[in-house]
Amino acid sequence: MRNRNQDNLPLYRVSFARITGQDRQGRDELARPKEIGAVWPRKNGKQGGILQLDIIPIELTQRQGVIFLVPVDVQDQGGSQ
Repeated sequence: MRNRNQDNLPLYRVSFARITGQDRQGRDELARPKEIGAVWPRKNGKQGGILQLDIIPIELTQRQGVIFLVPVDVQDQGGSQ
Protein backbone atom coordinates (compact mmCIF):
# COMPACT_ATOMS: atom_id res chain seq x y z
CA MET A 1 0.00 0.00 0.00
CA ARG A 2 1.26 3.50 -0.81
CA ASN A 3 1.78 6.13 1.81
CA ARG A 4 0.46 9.66 1.37
CA ASN A 5 3.79 11.09 0.12
CA GLN A 6 4.05 8.45 -2.59
CA ASP A 7 0.60 9.40 -3.91
CA ASN A 8 1.89 12.92 -4.66
CA LEU A 9 4.97 11.77 -6.60
CA PRO A 10 5.22 11.08 -10.32
CA LEU A 11 6.24 7.61 -11.47
CA TYR A 12 8.90 8.98 -13.84
CA ARG A 13 10.68 12.21 -14.62
CA VAL A 14 10.73 13.01 -18.33
CA SER A 15 13.92 14.59 -19.70
CA PHE A 16 14.95 15.57 -23.22
CA ALA A 17 18.45 15.84 -24.70
CA ARG A 18 18.97 17.27 -28.17
CA ILE A 19 21.41 15.70 -30.61
CA THR A 20 24.45 17.97 -30.99
CA GLY A 21 26.47 15.88 -33.46
CA GLN A 22 28.05 12.50 -33.97
CA ASP A 23 31.20 10.88 -32.65
CA ARG A 24 33.81 9.10 -34.80
CA GLN A 25 31.81 5.85 -34.69
CA GLY A 26 28.70 7.62 -35.99
CA ARG A 27 26.83 7.56 -32.67
CA ASP A 28 24.74 10.54 -31.68
CA GLU A 29 26.25 12.97 -29.19
CA LEU A 30 23.70 14.48 -26.84
CA ALA A 31 23.46 17.76 -24.98
CA ARG A 32 22.80 17.72 -21.25
CA PRO A 33 19.25 16.44 -20.56
CA LYS A 34 16.65 18.97 -19.41
CA GLU A 35 13.61 17.94 -17.38
CA ILE A 36 10.49 18.64 -19.44
CA GLY A 37 7.72 16.83 -17.57
CA ALA A 38 6.62 13.77 -15.64
CA VAL A 39 4.55 10.60 -15.83
CA TRP A 40 1.88 10.42 -13.12
CA PRO A 41 0.04 7.32 -11.91
CA ARG A 42 -3.56 6.88 -12.98
CA LYS A 43 -6.20 6.89 -10.25
CA ASN A 44 -8.16 3.95 -8.85
CA GLY A 45 -5.40 1.44 -9.55
CA LYS A 46 -5.67 1.70 -13.35
CA GLN A 47 -2.62 0.53 -15.29
CA GLY A 48 -0.32 2.91 -17.13
CA GLY A 49 0.42 6.54 -16.50
CA ILE A 50 -0.45 10.05 -17.61
CA LEU A 51 2.28 11.96 -19.45
CA GLN A 52 2.44 15.66 -18.56
CA LEU A 53 4.87 17.76 -20.60
CA ASP A 54 5.66 21.26 -19.35
CA ILE A 55 7.81 21.97 -22.41
CA ILE A 56 7.73 20.47 -25.92
CA PRO A 57 11.15 21.01 -27.50
CA ILE A 58 11.02 21.86 -31.22
CA GLU A 59 13.83 19.33 -31.75
CA LEU A 60 11.46 16.59 -30.58
CA THR A 61 9.08 17.27 -33.48
CA GLN A 62 12.05 17.05 -35.88
CA ARG A 63 13.40 13.80 -34.37
CA GLN A 64 16.59 15.58 -33.33
CA GLY A 65 16.72 14.45 -29.73
CA VAL A 66 16.09 11.73 -27.19
CA ILE A 67 13.53 11.41 -24.39
CA PHE A 68 14.56 9.75 -21.13
CA LEU A 69 12.20 8.34 -18.50
CA VAL A 70 13.86 8.14 -15.09
CA PRO A 71 11.99 6.42 -12.24
CA VAL A 72 11.31 8.67 -9.27
CA ASP A 73 12.92 7.41 -6.09
CA VAL A 74 10.53 7.65 -3.13
CA GLN A 75 13.45 8.86 -1.02
CA ASP A 76 14.14 11.85 -3.28
CA GLN A 77 10.62 13.18 -2.48
CA GLY A 78 10.17 14.51 -6.02
CA GLY A 79 13.03 17.04 -5.95
CA SER A 80 14.93 17.92 -9.14
CA GLN A 81 18.04 16.01 -10.03
